[in-house]
Amino acid sequence: MRSIGEMARDSGLSVSALRFYDNAGVLLPAWVDPVSGYRWYEPGQLEEARLLACLRRTGMPLADIRLVLAGWSHAEPDLVRGLLQAHLRRLERGLAEARSEFSALRATIDHRENLMASSTAVLELSVPAPELAAALDAVRFAAGTDPELPMLGGVLFDIEGAHLRLVATDRYRMAVAQTSALGYGGPRTQVVVPLPLADAMRALLTGDGSVQVSVDGDRVRLEAGDRQAGGRSLGSDFPDYRRLVHLPAARQARIDTEAFREALRTGPVRAGETREQDDEPCDVSVLRVTEDGRVLVCDDGDDDQDSVAVNREFLLHALAAGARDELILELGAPTAPLAIRRPGDDSGFSILMPVRLTD
Repeated sequence: MRSIGEMARDSGLSVSALRFYDNAGVLLPAWVDPVSGYRWYEPGQLEEARLLACLRRTGMPLADIRLVLAGWSHAEPDLVRGLLQAHLRRLERGLAEARSEFSALRATIDHRENLMASSTAVLELSVPAPELAAALDAVRFAAGTDPELPMLGGVLFDIEGAHLRLVATDRYRMAVAQTSALGYGGPRTQVVVPLPLADAMRALLTGDGSVQVSVDGDRVRLEAGDRQAGGRSLGSDFPDYRRLVHLPAARQARIDTEAFREALRTGPVRAGETREQDDEPCDVSVLRVTEDGRVLVCDDGDDDQDSVAVNREFLLHALAAGARDELILELGAPTAPLAIRRPGDDSGFSILMPVRLTD
């Protein structure tokens, strides 16, 4: 007699499959050891097991497999042939239906691609040069440089209605700025402008008039008079930044930008703290909002549970990009993002992810 392991090896059925077919009453072992429960099969059962393995690979339903094996063991070839033919017809119908569904799916994909191409091929809008220059300056510092995340190595131009919103992020910080835009009334369109092209565009924004921005497929171009900068956009999808626009309630503090920058530059830092996202050490400033609305840069022994730790270099960059004598800091829980906003201006802001302090 054959053990269950030998039967599995010679039949093409796994041990677990043989146990399953035993419990299902399809292929019963010739003898089961009453003490160990071990299954044993007669040599003549090997051919039946191989047939079962073949039927299983074709996807035949278990009820039909039972009938085929019954017809096989009772030498009823006509019954077996009829069952096999019926199953083959089912497979052919299923394949035809699958081909039809895939054909419809390809048509849907092609139609969507055509709509996307047509929606971007004729996009043109006019943007005030000073506003676009200020928006690029406000977000440029937050763009990523990680080659493994190419979609972050640019500035998102998010065009919707009469507004052009610019966004940049490297996962640890994000900056959003908005400008007015005229001349485009189509659906919302997004294009990621690579940093070298964004910098070339910024170099052309020296006048007080308007410039023209156009998107043609994967090409984006800015025209300022007789000068222009254009190139291919990044093909990767940009993260949905809108999920971070609405932050939890936080404590607000109005700061004198230059005085606060000086406090950061000369104040205490936690040298060598690590950003847990990428294990890179950085200088960290720990901030706390007092009851009278002031922001303190904390000493090592001046922490409390409401203190927020941030990458000092990132915060200095965000303050410079804010380009205002006064800014508003929003500090929530120690694990919540810190926001930097311009007083009376809801069109732009920066977000910095907090740093978890090591013990």
